Amino acid sequence: MGAPVLSVVIPVYNEEAVLPALFARLYPALDALGCSYEIVFVNDGSRDRSPALLRSQFQARPDVTRVILFNGNFGQHMAIMAGFEHCRGERIVTLDADLQNPPEEIAKLLAKMDEGHDYVGSIRLMRQDVAWRRVASKAMNRLRERLTHIRMTDQGCMLRAYSRPIVDAIRSSREVSTYIPALAYSFAHNPAEVEVAHEERAAGESKYSLYKLIRLNFDLVTGFSVVPLQLFSLFGIGVSIVALAAYFVVILKRILAGEGNGLWVIWDRDILAFFLIGVLLFGLGLVGEYVGRIYQQVRERPRFLVQAILEQREE
Repeated sequence: MGAPVLSVVIPVYNEEAVLPALFARLYPALDALGCSYEIVFVNDGSRDRSPALLRSQFQARPDVTRVILFNGNFGQHMAIMAGFEHCRGERIVTLDADLQNPPEEIAKLLAKMDEGHDYVGSIRLMRQDVAWRRVASKAMNRLRERLTHIRMTDQGCMLRAYSRPIVDAIRSSREVSTYIPALAYSFAHNPAEVEVAHEERAAGESKYSLYKLIRLNFDLVTGFSVVPLQLFSLFGIGVSIVALAAYFVVILKRILAGEGNGLWVIWDRDILAFFLIGVLLFGLGLVGEYVGRIYQQVRERPRFLVQAILEQREE
């Protein structure tokens, strides 16, 4: 197999119910593009029949199919990183296996790249997610843009296209925990976005719980900006000034009123103490996020472990 023009990287985790429908739509959509391609499936430690289905699909289309099997669950972004390390195309497209982003939309991203863009993101039209996901996504988009200056209209959409130089730069970063679309945007010289269709999941359920979404956004913010630490420092200074001024006012009021009972002063002090303890705990957690990232990085453990790779050998 020579180097193809297009590589499509698809992470797979417990997608047994949707894989047959994905196969039925993906291959015809790519065949219609009229260029050489490969599909790199990365099984992220699935516990259902996903590995068996991927093996069967490789046997059916070994000329354009490659399968990477992890020996455990390392997360969606690590699966994409593995796909980046093994794909060979000049253009690389990432796609979820759940068919919420139709594979027929890949042509739109490639057409945008033909205009000279080295990284193309996507914006989901008429999102089919539940309401709380749409609201949370919009809120995190605004917060992320203010903190990191990374402008992505729809950061949660995995359908994205990358040029080979961008993928090579991502691979060389060697970060243990990162948000790939944001990293690609920071490397891109001429990024762009296109609008794409969005459908309901063909089967199964979302792998991103509320906790995982919060965890992902913590990684995004702490991986690309120190603004939260700076804001916390400024907030601490502001709270100290306000607290000192408030105590002077309270003490002055007690003296002028001639109040001998200090219970109210103690009560005010306790409320303020609880508030400051809460702020302190939040700050420790924030600092812990950054320290945790350093801890993960300096251990230099493998980001993922590959159990096997199914691919057609070159003659």
